[in-house]
Amino acid sequence: MSAVAPAVDLTPIIDRQKVGAFHVKLIIIAFLVVMADGYDIGAAAFAGPALIREWHVSPQALGGMFSAGLFAGFFGPLILGRISDRYGRRTAIFGGLLYFGLFTLASVLAQNLATLIVLRFIAGIGIAGVLPITTALINEYAPRRMRATLFVLMFSGVTFGGGLPGLVAAKFMGTHGWQILFWVGGIAPMLVAVLVYLLLPESIKFLSLRSERHPELVRTLAVMQPGLDLDPKSSFTIGGEDNRKTFSYTAIFQGRLAWITPMFWLSNAINLMIFYFVNQWVPTILTSHGISTENAALAITAFQFAGTVGGLTIMRPLDKYGFIPVPILFLLAIPIVASIGLPGLPEEVTIGLVAAAGFCLLGLQFGNIASETNMFPTYVRSWGVGSCFAAGRVGSVIGPIVGGFLISMNMPTEYLFYIAAIPLAIGFINAALLTPLYRAQLQQSGG
Repeated sequence: MSAVAPAVDLTPIIDRQKVGAFHVKLIIIAFLVVMADGYDIGAAAFAGPALIREWHVSPQALGGMFSAGLFAGFFGPLILGRISDRYGRRTAIFGGLLYFGLFTLASVLAQNLATLIVLRFIAGIGIAGVLPITTALINEYAPRRMRATLFVLMFSGVTFGGGLPGLVAAKFMGTHGWQILFWVGGIAPMLVAVLVYLLLPESIKFLSLRSERHPELVRTLAVMQPGLDLDPKSSFTIGGEDNRKTFSYTAIFQGRLAWITPMFWLSNAINLMIFYFVNQWVPTILTSHGISTENAALAITAFQFAGTVGGLTIMRPLDKYGFIPVPILFLLAIPIVASIGLPGLPEEVTIGLVAAAGFCLLGLQFGNIASETNMFPTYVRSWGVGSCFAAGRVGSVIGPIVGGFLISMNMPTEYLFYIAAIPLAIGFINAALLTPLYRAQLQQSGG
């Protein structure tokens, strides 16, 4: 009789590994993926002024184009998340990049706003869907002690990519028209897709659930950890997880997840609701109260930059202390956001408050996403994380709409920000209650 190959638990192999060249390559490729994604999220906004002149549309009419991508973000994470959990992270990322690259490139052919809105919605499904899958892939390769750190380094590509359309617009749009934004936004993800196809490994946790792909799993492990010699006929498991192979839509509500999942949804929705309210309306509010256009733009630049600093600041505390930085940032954000509209403040103080709000709000987004990836088992991880992204997109749509409604009521500016602070207080209570549930779930999975 032939000997039975031993069972191999992947969790200690992953958690005990040293971060080296394999992970550097992984983070660089993932950074490029989300950078291309971040570029396409922001590209349409920079095309707006040229579209107004060329197509003679009102600024209000552009709202449909801006919101189309955000609305598509409700569907993208759910659709591509399901594909990822069925066919693999690498396959879904590769396909998603080609998909939104193609439809972004098609935008250069648009002859009217209605066509552009449709194309932005279609592309938006892929743009929003790629992010949670890339997040899941990084999570499944990262040692637990470094998960948040590697995630934040990767996800900072979104904010970096979001700043690139402004550079492209400033240097090339004058001679090449608004189409240049979509030429770059279409070609770049297709080039990154080639890198993904050639260099990005499939998740070893995903491969462990499919016995027919165990030879690929063993080859990847040998690259990740040279000298590790395993038998492809071994039974591979993920310690601390449900190792079933059959996808289930309801798995993200089983056990403690029945509370954890909707509480993460609420945390994401509140965070992005206030983030997008501040990001989209603060320039208009500030200029209407006598602050120069240049300083209003500087405030939002500081908002974005400080937000990236916020993510980098909390990455190590997230790894060391778990979810605790999230309720702390919610608590800090309450008085900061409430103070932005106070009358009589010097411009420098107002800009500083907007930057501090970015530190908290974007830091919260990093913290939420880095934490929720640890909560879901491998066989539904992309689906679970995708549902959290979708909940966040609901908030991102509601925030600017409610903000516009409140502004139309001509209420005093300070009241706008007092009202914006109320959801943050709810977010703090929710995050404080979620913290012990998160810790218990993490301990159950071996954290």
